[in-house]
Amino acid sequence: MLGSGSGRLPTQLGTNPGRRRSGMKLEGKVAVVTGAARGIGRASAILFAKEGAKVTVADIRAELGRETVRLIQSAAGESQFVPTDVASEDQVKRMVEQTISRWGRIDILFNNAGITLVKFLEETSESEWDHLMSVNLKSIFFGVKYSAEYMRQQGGGVILNTGSVSSFVGQLRTPAYVASKGAVMLLTKSLAVDYGADNIRVNCICPGITDTPMLREHIESAGDPAAVIRERTSRVPVGRFLTPEDIARAALYLVSDDSEGVTGIAHVVDGGYLSAAEYSSSWLPRRSE
Repeated sequence: MLGSGSGRLPTQLGTNPGRRRSGMKLEGKVAVVTGAARGIGRASAILFAKEGAKVTVADIRAELGRETVRLIQSAAGESQFVPTDVASEDQVKRMVEQTISRWGRIDILFNNAGITLVKFLEETSESEWDHLMSVNLKSIFFGVKYSAEYMRQQGGGVILNTGSVSSFVGQLRTPAYVASKGAVMLLTKSLAVDYGADNIRVNCICPGITDTPMLREHIESAGDPAAVIRERTSRVPVGRFLTPEDIARAALYLVSDDSEGVTGIAHVVDGGYLSAAEYSSSWLPRRSE
């Protein structure tokens, strides 16, 4: 694990996979989670299933996506894998249709799939820009386009989009990514206004520096991964990277009835990152022990 910390949920849903507890937050709900083959998407799909939801696991990575389904099913959860390239309108439409065909409804759409690109603007090709925007932003357009009418017909639903701390601030050498995540936040707010009268809530969750495979791949490509970890964790007041489970627990709140009065917000889960402009400055005096 990158960075110290505790609080990871188990990879399985419980010690006794044959039993399911009562009082689950998503009992009777049907959820679709994109990008659910690993990282935040996998942790969220597992937690949603633990809380009673039937879960469509959608991802372009078939082997890892099916592994997420196996983890859910091994703990008596109900899940299916639908191979999905979220940049494809036809595949997103099929994802929604297969969910309706299997379970007859869709209560939760978690548009979580995303990619990054570490390049200055002048280094970025048009195809790279377009692909990133298709995965991070246009995929939400597709998902909402094909799920909202089902939600309206059944009396409501919840849409959750994955933004980022980059929805709020610029970051070095990631202009395409930052632009996409800023757009996710404002698209979320606009959709919340459009669908409020239909009892469809729309929010986005904005993770900080999170220990995901995508982050590990980025760090391990650096010349000195250990130095990168030290530098990045020094920016976070809680002193560690967040875990996918940290984000999943916040996502659960936003898709459950616990947040039934909440729509149109950007919910930040960042360990204090955005609150600490000077937190890691070495010249500032530290509090004495």
